[in-house]
Amino acid sequence: MKEVTEIKQYHRISETIINIARRLHQKNMLAAADGNISCRVNENEILITPSGISKAFMTPEEMALISLDNQTIQGEPSSEKIMHLTVYRQNPLAKAVVHAHPPTAIAWSVARPDLKYLPSHAVSETILACGDIPFVPYARPGTQAMGDNLKQFLPHCRALILSRRGALSWGETLEEAWMGMERIEHSSEILWKAHALGGLTFLPDEEIAELRALRQRIGNRLL
Repeated sequence: MKEVTEIKQYHRISETIINIARRLHQKNMLAAADGNISCRVNENEILITPSGISKAFMTPEEMALISLDNQTIQGEPSSEKIMHLTVYRQNPLAKAVVHAHPPTAIAWSVARPDLKYLPSHAVSETILACGDIPFVPYARPGTQAMGDNLKQFLPHCRALILSRRGALSWGETLEEAWMGMERIEHSSEILWKAHALGGLTFLPDEEIAELRALRQRIGNRLL
C-alpha cells in the first residue's frame, strides 16, 4: 500500500490533469473519449488518463498508474501509453505529456502532407514560444511504430503534430505541456487564416536566426 502522503500527492496531480483535460475539451481539442495526458510522479511511476473515458468528465479515482517499463500498477491506462513512455525514456527533463486532437493542426497534416514542419517561420511568437513544430510521420495509434516515429524529434522538439491524427506536447510541468498544445493549435489557426486570406509570407532569414538565438537564450521551454 502506498503511504497516505503519496496517495494525496497522486490525487492532487490527478486533479490537475483533469483540469487540463477540461481546458482542452472547452477549446475543442478533445471529443468523446479522445486524447490522453500523463505526468511522471517519481523515477519509475507515471499517472496516465484511463482508456475509453471522456477526459473532460474523469474523476481522480479513475486515473491509471503505470511503470516506466510498461507495467500496469493500477487502473486501465490509455492505449497510447507507448507514445507517452517513449517521451519519458528519451527525455530526462520530461515530466508531463499531453496528446490531443487540435482540429486546425490536424487539418494542416491532411491538406499538406508535403510539409515537414508547420511553416512557423512566418510568425515570430511561434518561433520564440515553440521553435520548430514538426509533422511526425503517420503510424497507427497505440503501436510501437508511433513511439518509434517520435524518437527522431526528441528531445529537441517539445511541440509536435502527429500526422493525420493529433498533436503531442511535453514539458517539465503539466502546465508547460498544456501551453504547448494550446500554442500548436493557435499557431496552426493563424497560419491557416493567413493562407486563406491570400497566402503565407515569411520573416527574413536573418530575423529568423535572431529569434532562434533568443529562444536558445530564454531556455527552449514552451511559452
